[in-house]
Amino acid sequence: MNEIISLIINIEVKAGRRQEQIDAFSSISSLVLEEVGCLQYELKAVKGAENKFVILEKWASKEALLLHEKQDFMIEADKKNVLFRAKGAEVIFLTSV
Repeated sequence: MNEIISLIINIEVKAGRRQEQIDAFSSISSLVLEEVGCLQYELKAVKGAENKFVILEKWASKEALLLHEKQDFMIEADKKNVLFRAKGAEVIFLTSV
């Protein structure tokens, strides 16, 4: 049985580059949501922290997540993210309790 994969991605952008993160996410979010196995893909701003965001993701299986990471549009997005992000994203995998 496949376990649902839930993760949080913490993102910090460079000062003055907030909108670029929002635009980058908006440009791919509909493609991601159409992927087989994608159950959730949302960008949230961190309240009180102008340059911080969180992406909430949920995948039907590990295989679906691995396939997502290999999508051409995701590879291209990752290349562009370094232009406006302050540092690499922190990926946190969650488990049920």
